[in-house]
Amino acid sequence: MNKKQQRRNALIYHAKPKPGKTEVVPTKKYRTQRDLSLAYSPGVAVPCQEIEKQLENVYKYTNKGNLVGVISNGTAVLGLGDIGPEASKPVMEGKALLFKIFADIDVFDIEINEKDTEKFIQTVKAIAPTFGGINLEDIKAPEAFEIENRLKAELDIPLMHDDQHGTAIISCAALINALELSNKKIEKVKIVISGAGAAAISCTRLYQAFGAKKENIVMLDSEGVIRNSRPNLSSYKAEFATDRKIETLAEAMQEADVFIGLSQPNILDEGMLLSMAKNPIVFAMANPTPEIDYNLACKTRADIIMATGRSDHPNQVNNVLGFPFIFRGALDVRATKINELMKMAAVKALAQLAKQPVPEQVNIAYKETKLNFGKDYIIPKPFDPRLIVKVPIAVAKAAVASGVAEEPIDDWQLYEAELAERLGGHQKILRMIHDRAKSAPKRIVFAEADHLDMIKAAQIIYEEKIGIPILLGNKEKIKNLMESIDFEADVSIIDPKTEEHIKSRQFYANAFWETQKRRGKTLYECESLLKERNYFAAMMVRAGDADTMLSGFSRKYPAVVKPILEVMGKAKGVDRVAATNLMLTKRGMLFLSDTSINVDPGPKELAKIAKMTAQTVKMFGLEPVIALLSYNNFGSSPYPQAKKVSQAVSYLHRMFPSLIADGPIQSDFALNNDMLKERFPFSIINNKKVNTLIFPSLDAANITYKIIKELDDTLSIGPILMGLQQSAHILQLGASVDEIVNMAAIAGIDAQEKLQFKPNK
Repeated sequence: MNKKQQRRNALIYHAKPKPGKTEVVPTKKYRTQRDLSLAYSPGVAVPCQEIEKQLENVYKYTNKGNLVGVISNGTAVLGLGDIGPEASKPVMEGKALLFKIFADIDVFDIEINEKDTEKFIQTVKAIAPTFGGINLEDIKAPEAFEIENRLKAELDIPLMHDDQHGTAIISCAALINALELSNKKIEKVKIVISGAGAAAISCTRLYQAFGAKKENIVMLDSEGVIRNSRPNLSSYKAEFATDRKIETLAEAMQEADVFIGLSQPNILDEGMLLSMAKNPIVFAMANPTPEIDYNLACKTRADIIMATGRSDHPNQVNNVLGFPFIFRGALDVRATKINELMKMAAVKALAQLAKQPVPEQVNIAYKETKLNFGKDYIIPKPFDPRLIVKVPIAVAKAAVASGVAEEPIDDWQLYEAELAERLGGHQKILRMIHDRAKSAPKRIVFAEADHLDMIKAAQIIYEEKIGIPILLGNKEKIKNLMESIDFEADVSIIDPKTEEHIKSRQFYANAFWETQKRRGKTLYECESLLKERNYFAAMMVRAGDADTMLSGFSRKYPAVVKPILEVMGKAKGVDRVAATNLMLTKRGMLFLSDTSINVDPGPKELAKIAKMTAQTVKMFGLEPVIALLSYNNFGSSPYPQAKKVSQAVSYLHRMFPSLIADGPIQSDFALNNDMLKERFPFSIINNKKVNTLIFPSLDAANITYKIIKELDDTLSIGPILMGLQQSAHILQLGASVDEIVNMAAIAGIDAQEKLQFKPNK
């Protein structure tokens, strides 16, 4: 894309479909006159009076506790300089967007037309009661130092100048990890800081807090090395002046271990780079053009650990890794300030997170095969979903420990769950599912392990201890795939076609033939079928050599379900196997049945599908509340399709009276309690949250779950097979790695349930 296209796209993005990037959205009902009278006059007077009596009530009755002011005068905007408050507004709106999408923090961006330091401070102080925290942005040095210091001292809410501290926190976390990889100690390394502005000074102070020695640091500004002998040094520059008799960047770089660039493009050349010590660390963070080109630096020094401020290279030092989560933790404990201990806690949390296994969704977002802690991954990626949990907790704990938290947290486990919830209910539910699977990991056969995504999922399952993978397929191909993503594990790899496993194949074939010899199959046919991986996997589970299986990634559903049904058979008391899909919606878990197997079940089959689904719902710790759906409500239609559902409900009430189930009912009435209560107050699902929907046909169920999945960005897990004697589950064709991992967790839980009274072999 050329610069002209980039410019046009940027302008269209900010202008359409409506100008700007943020809007104010009501959080309360406002449809009726009653709503409006509560929202404004006369009802609003009541909380006003409560706040007047007790000022702290402002956090109870208003949005102050989750509202940050992003405030600037536009004197140091990005790489644009002093462009004024109006021109800075797109940046401040962008900051507001990042606060919201990464940490669920609301923002008002405030652009102040004032360059006088004292007047700016007084303006911010005057509007501070609106906010729970203040993020100062794009204010030039040295004024930025005085503004921040004064406001921190004179206000009782968390405040941070992100240009200083954001860069410092992220780069410090990256530096800690880079030093570990290069086997160097922070107290011994020689550090060159190119730049002496707000960010550079804040970075240097933070590095010193972690052990860097002043005598090992050289700082440069536009005039060269900042030396004690230079006249007219500001107090901020004098803090880092050196006694060394050097003047230039080239001299400073001799045998330096670390270069921190917060200055100008292309000021670092190949010769300077070559003069650095072994395993040099170079953070060239000038934006958009770094102090040295990334590719040139890596070509010049193979032993370099390199970071930039750019997203198109590894190790991006991006402030979004810090400020949303730091403010999240500070707001949640009502911190009166953001102090050094809180910043250091954020550094440690980020550094540690980079060493943990990376979620597959992060690999996908950044088009990586597998991110691992190393030279090209020393700092987490901005879209890592774990940031919202790890960093705020660390910051909040530091606030409590340092005595600046007005509302300390007592239950950190609950707080962690609340943080995960801010990303949507999906994360909480998925964590619960994964934790349940981890509680007793089961042996999971991957029947199609010769596909990269299946191997990537198996690696996650192995590393996260969700289950114990058993890989079926061509052994050489599987090993090559494992090597390509650095999957080093002692896992079983089985190719049913090879002579190596002939004894197992013959054993399984004989056992299978015993169940099939009166159904027309010969022993020879059974032996041939056992070379096919789905039959082999199913027999492994049946024989107790595995606990569950996954298949369907590369084959159509009917071709996969047939071997499973033939080998495993139905559980005791089950007439028909069925399938349910777990939809992770805004209202929580919602189970839809039957989405995959029974085309047009009769009344009894429909009732039994409801019963099986109820058992599955209970497996997830929920009390099933079941609506049997139709186009009519409670028998209002005489047509056979409607009568079928009525008969199914009658059968359910008679045979399984303890189940909370009702119908036939239209889907909107099932999901809207107000509608149901008004029209059908007699229903037993009235005043209850329906979590299970039973559809009258496969058409209806399959179409509905796929529409919900696509239109509402709802996560679907399934189809989950129900009614089998052993545990087996079928993936959607071409399932993503995350979907495979989620289904593996479901399979593990299902195996736990089926095997709870049967010891593993």
